[in-house]
Amino acid sequence: MTPRRPISPEGLRKLQEEMDRLIRTERPAVIKEIEIALGHGDLSENAEYTYAKEKQALIETRIRDLQERLAACEVIDLNNRPKSDRIVFGCSVKIEDVDNGDQKIFTLLGQDEADISKGIISIDSPIGKALIGKEVNDVVEVKTPGGLKEYEVLEVS
Repeated sequence: MTPRRPISPEGLRKLQEEMDRLIRTERPAVIKEIEIALGHGDLSENAEYTYAKEKQALIETRIRDLQERLAACEVIDLNNRPKSDRIVFGCSVKIEDVDNGDQKIFTLLGQDEADISKGIISIDSPIGKALIGKEVNDVVEVKTPGGLKEYEVLEVS
């Protein structure tokens, strides 16, 4: 059985939009490219045909991946969750590096929504796992490639 993957309604919508685009736009376009390339004759030396078939394989692989991800999604409505002082899925968290005082703000969401450039981390990431269930003033230890890091939770919202 595939483990459930928590996701926000917005994250689910984005996955569904990508799947829809691949099925309705990308797949028919690559089929058309293959048809055109087939019209050019000898397939053994037909780079357009080879490229289009490779592109088709990538599209079909991504569609299957999205189907599996969508089937495993567990949508968590961020607007209807109970008020809590503990860090849970969907929370924004302000943390401080205990060693150097650097502060960071993260929002904890699912794997499919993680984007560090936007301050969104997965609850399955090392820091996400360490933060889940913690409260303000708690200190968490996170194993990083650079060694063990300690962070203090400053705010939870």
